[in-house]
Amino acid sequence: MNLSNQQNKIISISKRQLSDMPAMQFPGTTHVIDSSEDITGAIEILRKSDVIGFDTETRPSFRKGQVNTVSLLQLSTRDDAFLFRINHTGISPIITDLLEDPSILKIGVSIHDDFHNLNKLTHISPQGFIDLQNYVKQFRIADNSLSRIYAILFGKRISKGQRLTNWEAEQLSSAQQSYAALDAMACVHIYDYLSAGNFNPDESPYLMEISDDNVLAEKTSDNPA
Repeated sequence: MNLSNQQNKIISISKRQLSDMPAMQFPGTTHVIDSSEDITGAIEILRKSDVIGFDTETRPSFRKGQVNTVSLLQLSTRDDAFLFRINHTGISPIITDLLEDPSILKIGVSIHDDFHNLNKLTHISPQGFIDLQNYVKQFRIADNSLSRIYAILFGKRISKGQRLTNWEAEQLSSAQQSYAALDAMACVHIYDYLSAGNFNPDESPYLMEISDDNVLAEKTSDNPA
């Protein structure tokens, strides 16, 4: 292997390659937490997990100058995703305690943006977090969106069709629930796969020269989460 040549390569997937992949279906169980009475039990389950996936959703704004606050907080184990409807319940102190607990590993994408928005509701000093946007760099993955990282590793596409839906609807649709749950659980899947040493960058079909014109052209972020 020519190490110098390998060092001049990164891993990036194109929009076309991503769109051609089959859609990933949420594989776990979803729990919608829309009353304060249900928060304690959900947090107790989450605290038993050695790793938690993290994400948030905010009702989109289509009017200039209108800014909405975070509607939904998603926290997931490997099997169960809890969707906290914080526009209904607020952010309970036991949720804050979990997010600030350095002993519990939490995985997300673009975490800074999530907490910038959450801190508009209550002050939170996040600890114990790994941001996949930074973590994947050691594997030479240049793309920083959840859907692209997931596609590179697993060959499946995370649909973003529900991202701009109304997260403050009276009832979340099944499609919204699956979308939100998958975004959090996918963070755990990615971390588990990479941390276990299951990914060899040199064998990735998406390895390309850094100088390729399409690297910059194709690099986009589909979330913020």
